[in-house]
Amino acid sequence: MTEKRSVLLVAHTGRPGAVRSAQLVLDRLSESGIAARVLDSEAEDLRCAGVDVTPVCGAAAEGAEMVIVLGGDGTLLRAAELARPSGTPVLGVNLGHVGFLAEAERADLAATVDKVASRAYDVEERMTVDVIVRENGDVIESGWALNEASVEKASRQRMLEVIAEIDGRPLSRWGCDGVVCATPTGSTAYAFSAGGPVVWPEVEALLVVPISAHALFARPMVVSPRSVVALELLPNTSGGVLWCDGRRQIEIPPGARIEVRRGELPVRLARLHQTPFTDRLVTKFGLPVAGWRGRVRD
Repeated sequence: MTEKRSVLLVAHTGRPGAVRSAQLVLDRLSESGIAARVLDSEAEDLRCAGVDVTPVCGAAAEGAEMVIVLGGDGTLLRAAELARPSGTPVLGVNLGHVGFLAEAERADLAATVDKVASRAYDVEERMTVDVIVRENGDVIESGWALNEASVEKASRQRMLEVIAEIDGRPLSRWGCDGVVCATPTGSTAYAFSAGGPVVWPEVEALLVVPISAHALFARPMVVSPRSVVALELLPNTSGGVLWCDGRRQIEIPPGARIEVRRGELPVRLARLHQTPFTDRLVTKFGLPVAGWRGRVRD
């Protein structure tokens, strides 16, 4: 007997048209014989009768073939929290603005679901980061991120005083607004806004990007994916805040130590098109390429 296929649907219910888009997806999945489930926090807004409802937890995507996300990058990051524990691929349909992580646009919604139904997609793994916070050597908090872990000042009036360490060796001391530790996936997010480089997704690396640092040496840096990046808050500095993907917040006391390393679990993204990352950059940022001739062919 063939095992029943199922898909978890996650939507930004506050976006105009999200309910209509969700209904189209659910109808299309039903026609293809694929069961759907929605989150209990969204079920009422989506007004979806006859679908399974699951709690928002680490097991929400357990047993699902895919998580289809209707929204922008923020919604996809939220879905990634649910999908990462089970390794379920995430497919983003952009209902937002840039939607850099999304694979499809709203206009392609029906065709997107059809490709899922026919299994016409590939899956790629994206590196994550794991973060731990230590105080007096003891682990007091932990987290993870797909895009970035950023350490930021908690007080608007005072700079954050940090010492950066790479692989157990001190690198520099910065008075700054914060430091972004990003993955290649996150290089086009917060790290990009802070002046960091764009890193192609297939490059495995960690980015360290100081924010508004008052120091001679405070350039964005790219280090090995095997490196451990540590940021130590000086005891006499104000407290800080650790943000994971701009979604999960951890208070950091003065004197604490934040360690960032490659995550044990990746996030898996479903891909419908083998679009080069360069083309994605051009499309998402509207880059000017008029006049390009390309290589002269024989």
